[in-house]
Amino acid sequence: MSEEIITFEKKLEDAKKVLEELSNPEISLADGMKKYKDGLKLLKEATKMIEEAKLEYTNLQSED
Repeated sequence: MSEEIITFEKKLEDAKKVLEELSNPEISLADGMKKYKDGLKLLKEATKMIEEAKLEYTNLQSED
């Protein structure tokens, strides 16, 4: 079984979908809270990916 690698762009796309779903006035409180937590998790993972990319870039620049 191969593990799917989720890209930064995919995480942002998924977070946007969550935001759209949260904008629905018909959403229940329980569903809203679950989606909110899912959105925060996606954004935290995306932020971590950015920080790792910055660190890699900085390391590459210092090698010159």
